[in-house]
Amino acid sequence: MIRLLLADDQALVRGALAALLSMESDLEVVAQVGRGDEVVDAAREHSPDVALLDVEMPGMDGIEATAALRAALPGVQVLIVTTFGRPGYVRRGLRSGASGFVVKDTPAAELAEAVRRVHAGLRVIDPTLAADSMAAGDSPLTARETDVLREAHRGGSVADIAKALFLSEGTVRNHLSNAIGKTGARNRADAAQIAEGNGWL
Repeated sequence: MIRLLLADDQALVRGALAALLSMESDLEVVAQVGRGDEVVDAAREHSPDVALLDVEMPGMDGIEATAALRAALPGVQVLIVTTFGRPGYVRRGLRSGASGFVVKDTPAAELAEAVRRVHAGLRVIDPTLAADSMAAGDSPLTARETDVLREAHRGGSVADIAKALFLSEGTVRNHLSNAIGKTGARNRADAAQIAEGNGWL
């Protein structure tokens, strides 16, 4: 039996995935959580072989949860299952240690097969997402520009961003200006939208 942990903040989606995967004779759902920051504790408690993580979750997003899980329990494979097929998510997810990336409208039989392949140590990426990721390329933003834009995307003022990231307001303005230029945006809100849409945040 392949033991599974499911993490998705939508209870209905989580329940549907659990029901579908449990119909497979070789798959067993041993844990379900609704927050990214609950993944590692649940994995420690239930010893899954594969964790299926959504990207957008409260507490910690699925990509951050992937990195935390792989650091804490490197034997647990991660398959990211998401509604959001943004190219940057694929690259970030793989860099964080995920072995697979599929979209939620994947047919149940294909999802079950993706779980088996990831469990066997193989990499599984939705073909459309893989092609889009290759076409989009890496994020042009530096790590600090990404941090600043992420805070801007949350609605923070320059002063709020400076306080949150322990930077001067002038440094924040410089990073925002660079990010606006690199994304070809009109303003910082537009830059944050472009970066978020590409999965760079």
